[in-house]
Amino acid sequence: MNNFSIRDIENMTGIKAHTLRIWEQRHNIFNPKRKESKHRFYDCEDLKYILRVAYLYNRGMKISRIAGMTQEEIRQHALELRPDTENYEIYVNQLTEAALDFDQPRFEKILNTILLHAGFERGMFNVVFPLLSQIGLLWLAGKAHPCQEHFASALIIKKIHLAIDGLDCPAQCHPERKVLLFTPEFEYHEISILFMQYLLKKQGVPTVYVGRNVSLEVLEVMKNTQKGITQVYFHLVTNLIRCDLKQYLQKLSTLFSGQQIYFSSSSLVHHIPHNVKLLNGKDALLAFATI
Repeated sequence: MNNFSIRDIENMTGIKAHTLRIWEQRHNIFNPKRKESKHRFYDCEDLKYILRVAYLYNRGMKISRIAGMTQEEIRQHALELRPDTENYEIYVNQLTEAALDFDQPRFEKILNTILLHAGFERGMFNVVFPLLSQIGLLWLAGKAHPCQEHFASALIIKKIHLAIDGLDCPAQCHPERKVLLFTPEFEYHEISILFMQYLLKKQGVPTVYVGRNVSLEVLEVMKNTQKGITQVYFHLVTNLIRCDLKQYLQKLSTLFSGQQIYFSSSSLVHHIPHNVKLLNGKDALLAFATI
């Protein structure tokens, strides 16, 4: 748990493994542990330290200068330097470090900064979703605890709720559309559907937000009681719906035979029903919100 290979560090920081080895040998900047096989590995404290070094380096500070600092000096410089809004990977690294430390004040401060200076939508697409992917990959690899993902998600969800509540509905609404939003049963990640609710509300599109972990039985009740639903949208992160995705889409297609169904997911599925469409990527999500 929380042991990282040099390739993990490369993926997390964007610094090539070859460069990390040179820094280690030339500047003695890292002191990785060694397995019996002599392979390097890094622990959670090493990762946070390297994230700070990578941040300063990516901001233009020479590695020779960084190597001459103490760990406390590096930490202070990393806190004091203000990233520009285009260096999104730096924000992702800083938020990852804060999440690993359960450092709520720092996490919220960084998140507030990126949402303020980059804007809510750009911040979500360029920082929040990459952050969640990064933490999720660490969790799947057994190198982060689920509670670290839950910690970050809870703070992000709070921000999305505030953003939704802060929106004023446009004067020109779209009564011809009504979108049902949910995640399937056993899918507990709701950030993507909350963000879609934000995008739709911004366009004046009415929504019915059912939430996460919704069974087909509940969806059938919603269909029969909520009149005027024209479209359905759901998102899958973990694909833990405990059934074949193709079969699930067919059941959903039959249940909502008169509606168009949209979903976003990293899962690949072929031969989807005629009234189902996969939204792949930022442009497709924005296009759906503004249909």
